[in-house]
Amino acid sequence: MNCKNCKTFGPSPIPQEGNFTQTKEISDISGFSHGCGACAPQQGVCKLTLNVKNGIIREALVETIGCSAMTHSAAMAGEILVGKTLLEALNTDLVCDAINVAMREIFLQLVYGRSQSAFSENGLEVGSALEDLGKHRASNFATVYGGENGPRYLNLAEGYVTRLALDKNSEVIGYEYVDVNSLIEKLRNGGNPTQTLADCTKTYGRFAQGVNFLNPRKD
Repeated sequence: MNCKNCKTFGPSPIPQEGNFTQTKEISDISGFSHGCGACAPQQGVCKLTLNVKNGIIREALVETIGCSAMTHSAAMAGEILVGKTLLEALNTDLVCDAINVAMREIFLQLVYGRSQSAFSENGLEVGSALEDLGKHRASNFATVYGGENGPRYLNLAEGYVTRLALDKNSEVIGYEYVDVNSLIEKLRNGGNPTQTLADCTKTYGRFAQGVNFLNPRKD
């Protein structure tokens, strides 16, 4: 089959910030999205958030969990990504495999029109990535260990878990936790340590109805 006019059609339009656009250059790419990646030994992961305007990274949020080298690589990535074109960032060695993979995945989302702002007129303003972190500007993460004696919640979205409440069947029905971010802020503002710790210690679920209580790090 010989289609003489095929070359005139150009690339298929992709959804970008409320419009369908034909992208021919990196400068044609705009979008806000997230990409996730794991390192080669699968011991750590990265969630990368980019806000790209006309091919230029205007905002980068790097969240990692894993080895110490990964956290330091994240610090480097936070310094060097903003201001680069999307193609420059893709070809920049961000040291940590997980961050590099996250960069690759988010690149694919953006160039194929799969960004989170694909159907949002004018996209998301610079600074939007921080909204994911909440008022304390901290990532939400969970650390839960399960063993033969049952689950042990160590850290959840609310904070550092100090006690688990069990019912008569030894099932977890709630927990006590410390809102660490609030604790640190209040201590920095001169709060009394003992009173501040008490003020920042809260409960979740049916904690008060527990018939037995466990320290998840010792019991």
